[in-house]
Amino acid sequence: MLSQINTAGLLGINAFHVCCETDIGDGLPGIILIGSLSSEVKEAADRVKTAIKNSKISFYPRKIVINLSPAEIKKEGCGYDLPIAISILEALGVIKSDILNESMFVGELSLSGELLPIRGVLPIVIFAKEAGFKNIFLPYDNLAEANIVSGIKNIGIKNLKDLIEILNNEKTYNENINKVILPPQERKYSDFSDVNGQILLKRAVQIAVAGRHNILFIGPAGTGKSMIAQRIPGIIPNMTDEEALEVSKIYSVCGLLNSKEPILKIRPYRAPHHTVSPQALSGGGRVPKPGEISLAHKGVLFLDELAEFKTNTIEVLRQPMENKTVSIARVNASIDYPADFMLVAATNPCKCGYYPDRSKCSCNEAQVKKYLSRISKPLLDRVDITVETSMIRYEELKGDFHNVSSEEMKKYIEKVRDIQLNRYKDYDFSYNSEIPPNLINKFCALSENDDIFLSNLYEAKKMSVRGLHKILKVARTVADFNEHENIEHADICEAISYRSLEDKYW
Repeated sequence: MLSQINTAGLLGINAFHVCCETDIGDGLPGIILIGSLSSEVKEAADRVKTAIKNSKISFYPRKIVINLSPAEIKKEGCGYDLPIAISILEALGVIKSDILNESMFVGELSLSGELLPIRGVLPIVIFAKEAGFKNIFLPYDNLAEANIVSGIKNIGIKNLKDLIEILNNEKTYNENINKVILPPQERKYSDFSDVNGQILLKRAVQIAVAGRHNILFIGPAGTGKSMIAQRIPGIIPNMTDEEALEVSKIYSVCGLLNSKEPILKIRPYRAPHHTVSPQALSGGGRVPKPGEISLAHKGVLFLDELAEFKTNTIEVLRQPMENKTVSIARVNASIDYPADFMLVAATNPCKCGYYPDRSKCSCNEAQVKKYLSRISKPLLDRVDITVETSMIRYEELKGDFHNVSSEEMKKYIEKVRDIQLNRYKDYDFSYNSEIPPNLINKFCALSENDDIFLSNLYEAKKMSVRGLHKILKVARTVADFNEHENIEHADICEAISYRSLEDKYW
């Protein structure tokens, strides 16, 4: 008898339909699995057979051929255990149900028949809903994550025996356990009100966050670069529901969601150590997974001690910073992961960390250049704002200042972001940093005198076109901050000052 059960696999952060076909016939007893399978999927034969036996179901040894189609896409993971088991049981006549064709099954089986949670449930449930399935049967521990998606009946199952009884109408499924009320997510961040001094740095951070510009801090050790970067998540506007769902799909695939936090509503903040490998940063591996830059999607990627990273590691940022995606190429597939992040980086100006203070720094010019050359000009060209930090005076540390709090900063940043959202409502981008080259002249128009001023600077500095556009985009954000409808001379000068450090250090 032939049985066909619907399930789904993962390709990147999206799911695709998989049909589990089982044929039971005469021949040498055993379970044969085909369909371009990884080792863990092939091992399902022993897991499923033992789980069925321990669920008090016995059958005579037969030749069982199971095909997971489409065969051209490799199947990874343990989520195919449950559909394989249901397919075998339907082919044997143990399960007789009218809802199998309109249902999808995913889940890993233990040898006792218990259903174990799997990764990537959220994109699978989204796909099942879009494909028109009415029900999806999945492990109970994945239920909270699945319930994020409405419009499809998510049925959490604890073991194979219960599922068989539910499908055969021998047991009623309790839908009350399908309702999970989650408390709102709260996360405390350090506050900017604790930071004395560094007025220029705090101003640059607000502009960077408001326009989603990439920013680099450079300055001596101990001047607060990391301290300020750690406070940035507290001033970033909250994610929309659409953004939260998109980010949660990435974290679901990586197995970073749980029943207490099934959807990520707080913008990601990732800070990998400088020893991170290129693969861990960009993603990939034998079984491709999103890397740090994808986990920072719609949030912040903070790279502390940027010059200490291996050059080939940070160079992988160049394409994602432009295209907002990471492409992982494999022999049988090419996977695209989203990577729309705000880069925040910090670096010392030299190996000892005190250049250009000659009373402390012992590095010569050649050593300084060699140290900073680890950050290539093409990568530096993709950074919108570079700002220098300075040593804090004792009076600034001890003084009782009324510093602006993170909450106040956030309110003003939200106001500036609303200006951008309204300005670009008829376009497929939302922030000043995303203005495409063909619309630069439209949204970043200058007066005749400022146009001549910028033209002379462009020629004198031999700037790249990308560098010129970065200045104009930052000037547009500065103008929004200053409540100027058009970019004024002071706005363009401030934007230029945020790129002047290249001449000093590089």
